[in-house]
Amino acid sequence: MRDGFQDIEVQSPRPKLNYPFERGPAVGESVEIAAGVRWMRMPLGGSLAFINVWAIEEDGGWAIVDTGMGGPDTQQAWRTVFAGPLGARPASRVFVTHMHPDHIGMSGWLTRKYGCQLWISRLEFLMCRSLAADTGREAPEDALTFYRAAGWDEEALENYRVRFGGFGKGLHALPDSFRRVSDGEIVEIGGRPWEVVIGAGHSPEHVCLWQPDLKLFISGDQVLPKISSNVSVFPTEPEGDPLSEWLSSLARIKARVRDDVLVLPAHNDPFHGLHARVDHLIGGHERGLARLHRLIAEPRRVVDVFPVLFRRKIDHNVLGLATGESLAHLNCLIARGMAVREEDEAGVAWYRAV
Repeated sequence: MRDGFQDIEVQSPRPKLNYPFERGPAVGESVEIAAGVRWMRMPLGGSLAFINVWAIEEDGGWAIVDTGMGGPDTQQAWRTVFAGPLGARPASRVFVTHMHPDHIGMSGWLTRKYGCQLWISRLEFLMCRSLAADTGREAPEDALTFYRAAGWDEEALENYRVRFGGFGKGLHALPDSFRRVSDGEIVEIGGRPWEVVIGAGHSPEHVCLWQPDLKLFISGDQVLPKISSNVSVFPTEPEGDPLSEWLSSLARIKARVRDDVLVLPAHNDPFHGLHARVDHLIGGHERGLARLHRLIAEPRRVVDVFPVLFRRKIDHNVLGLATGESLAHLNCLIARGMAVREEDEAGVAWYRAV
């Protein structure tokens, strides 16, 4: 459920973005982004290494934006920043951009420790609770049918069975209530109005926060500077079209949020160049769709289309990500009337251009 393992637009040069900070904070430190706004990092395993989190100073303490993965390492990192850079002042509320464990994982710990409220969109909160309920369950037959249709062999299916139900392992016990935030809402944080900008595709109702006077845009995973957010189809909604939702929401963000902002992403470093990055992301995925459409002139399974979308070898560690992203592209072509899906007697799906 984390971000894509590489930028999917592999055949185009990246735009020249501007990164104003020479270095980011080490875990336990903070960097001042603007008056009353601080940048911190929480540790993650794997290739991403860390997630960026933000603190906005306000009466009564700090409004925290995103929380890191649940676990003792992140708990210790939060204790360190509250005792040090945040001056022993409490969290006054906790904003979460979306429901993935590296963003919401410590929200329950923070809200209970400081007696404050979780601010999040409704769909993100409810989807997170739904997925967390799978913890400890056996892999459902619907999911096995879904991946069998994608062309997975029995070894891959068995690996999925073993791994299934791990979503909740990255979560401290979730808060039992939340304060809903909605698209276009103006929320006062630190004495300034921040506009809620909702995205979709990477997650169902992703919250971004825009402060025009400070020229700051907290983008979460909706806009990242060096990787393309994971946009996947999952067994829970096999006919979903998240890529169309993501591309449309990126276009809306470009039309709505000024280009003079400093983008504060969840991964990599803050950057200038929002509109150029949005154009690059949209263009890269459109080129990927065109390559995919050419490839399926002859019928292909999901596992057959990886080479036109990803430049790395797809092994068991990233097979689920690659399958979900490939299905997102195939379902987008179907939604555009450019492809059809046909199932053979073994239950394997074949995709063909029209």
